[in-house]
Parts: sequence; structure tokens; C-alpha cells
Amino acid sequence: MNLTPTTQKYILHWGEMGTRWGVNRTVAQIHALLFLSNRPLHAEEICDTLNLARSNVSTSLKELQSWGLIRVHHMLGDRRDHFLAHQDAWEIFRIIMEERKKRELDPTLTVLRECALEAAQDRELEAATRERMDEVLAFLEILMRAYDDFKHLPPATLQRFLKTGGKIARFLGTDDKEDI
Repeated sequence: MNLTPTTQKYILHWGEMGTRWGVNRTVAQIHALLFLSNRPLHAEEICDTLNLARSNVSTSLKELQSWGLIRVHHMLGDRRDHFLAHQDAWEIFRIIMEERKKRELDPTLTVLRECALEAAQDRELEAATRERMDEVLAFLEILMRAYDDFKHLPPATLQRFLKTGGKIARFLGTDDKEDI
């Protein structure tokens, strides 16, 4: 598969952004390639196109599958697995948000809730420290409730909400820095 200079730039940048988001560069680049591809690709094509080792591609494909960002597609007369990425940006965002919530935020909330229960019994813990712990827990719980409220909205409704939310934020202004 030949990549245009624009496609190369997109894939390279997606890999760079992936590293900033805590995702392996190769995983992100393969995801970008599959996202931009107009047909399913098999592992050897991915290796050749991105000049990557087969083992690295195999590991990265498994990671992308575990996230639910790509799926296997079988081609008639070809025994190799071919791979397709979700093509809808809103669906990709939803999948990534849900996986990050499961892998990062849910375990954090569990520990913070445990700490809140233990803090009530910890006589050596200063009140100010307990308050800061409670504030973080309350913040994450509000954030997760909001996420749960909005995650099932259809993309068109969510887009309207986000556009309206921006207008509301501008209307309300930024004078409430004390609330942050």
C-alpha cells in the first residue's frame, strides 16, 4: 500500500499523539493506517506499509482488538486475517472513553472510596487532608455521573449539546474562577 505524503503525515502525527495519551506509538500508527484505509488490510500489508516488524504488528493488532477499535475481517479465498477499524469518529471516541473509564477511572474511584471510608477511622489524618481527598472523590463522581448521563446519546444529539454548551458557557462568562 502506497501512502501519500498527507497520509504519512497523519499516521506519524497520530503515533506522536498516541504517545502523549499513553498509547504505544506503533499501536496508534496502525490504528491510523486502518482508519484511513479504504479496505481491510492483513498484517503483512501493515508491516510493509509502515516498515514494522511482524511481531510488533501482531502485538499492536491484539491491543487494538482488546480496545474494540478494530475487528477481524475474512476475505473469500484468503486464509489470512484482515483488519478493519471503526470509521466513525464519534464511535471511536466513545469506545476510547469507555475503555479508559474502565481501565483508569473505575479503579481510581474504587480506591478513593476505600480511602474515604478509611479516612473516617484514621485518627492521625489531618482534617484538611481528608477534605482534599473528599474533594477529589466528589469531583470524579460528578464527572462519572455526567459521563454516564451523556454516553448513550446519539452523536447528532451530542453534537447539538456540545454546541449549545459552548454558547451557554460564553453566556455565563468566566467570572467564576473561584468555583474551579
